[in-house]
Amino acid sequence: MKVTDQVRAFSQPVVEGLGCTLWDVEYVREGGEWFLRLYIDKEGGVGIDDCEAVSRAVDPILDQEDPVPGRYHFEVSSAGLERPLRRPEHLAWSLGKTVAVRLYRPRDGAKEFTGVLRGYADGKIVLETATGETAFEKDEIALVRLHLEI
Repeated sequence: MKVTDQVRAFSQPVVEGLGCTLWDVEYVREGGEWFLRLYIDKEGGVGIDDCEAVSRAVDPILDQEDPVPGRYHFEVSSAGLERPLRRPEHLAWSLGKTVAVRLYRPRDGAKEFTGVLRGYADGKIVLETATGETAFEKDEIALVRLHLEI
């Protein structure tokens, strides 16, 4: 089982018990060091106190379960206003919302498209843009994220 799946399994009930939602778990190498990050969300927004409470509650469980080999940095953060949409439940939550889709290679001269998320299935994303509905296949999508309209 992947580190992120293990951490999600034991931290999700803890996060929910503190009145938050576990949005995502990330385990990445940056600048030669490993980082384990929990991204949380909450109705009305996440504050520093929420991040601290989750960190203090999950940290001893990480020590006990020991899912990460070697040294790493543990961080808890808000999912953010323009959060990445990586999991099917993220896409379900985002239906009808404005999202940005970044592609690996340009399509019609553009690598990023913004529109209302109208559908998703098997990694395929359907956006309603100013020019109509546009579908993107899983293998061409680099990133999908919420788009904040200002």
